[in-house]
Amino acid sequence: MAEGVRDRMVAGAVRLLAQQGLQATSFSEVLQVTGAPRGSIYHHFPGGKDQLVAAAVDAAGDHALRVLEPLAGASPEKITEAFLGLWRLLLERTDNTAGCAVLAVTVATRSGDLLDRAGEAFRRWRTRLAELLAEGGLPDAEAFAATLVAATEGAVVMARAERSTAPFDAVAAYLLSQVRANATG
Repeated sequence: MAEGVRDRMVAGAVRLLAQQGLQATSFSEVLQVTGAPRGSIYHHFPGGKDQLVAAAVDAAGDHALRVLEPLAGASPEKITEAFLGLWRLLLERTDNTAGCAVLAVTVATRSGDLLDRAGEAFRRWRTRLAELLAEGGLPDAEAFAATLVAATEGAVVMARAERSTAPFDAVAAYLLSQVRANATG
């Protein structure tokens, strides 16, 4: 039961970070969106807000990796579609009001520890994407994986700013055309 409360609080923090950023995400709001009791804050996160945010960054990073895992052995096009689809779905479900919790922390924190966590999440995404893309026969898979992560993050930011999926769709179409043109498998 207690672990369920912690998991709910982390999931709530991920959602709030993605929607409103680091500074606007408070323990009070996490409690409000999750229904967790106030005592849960100090029980589960005695290190304070940074400890909760670190757990949220880890959870957000792990979520993207879980989406990628079933794609072992898939074509580079399918892998690219799945990664883009993860972010397209987020934009659709939130009417272009949510982005990446990892990015939200990266651009707003002054904490070296949180930057390290965010950097590790991005590194894990790039590494796993590169492995999958290489297995699928994509030359220069590491460079494309880095481009895929960076371009997708930027496209999500643009879609939020413009309140439209049009910029995201344009970037996605370009990335898919590139992976189709370069895949050998």
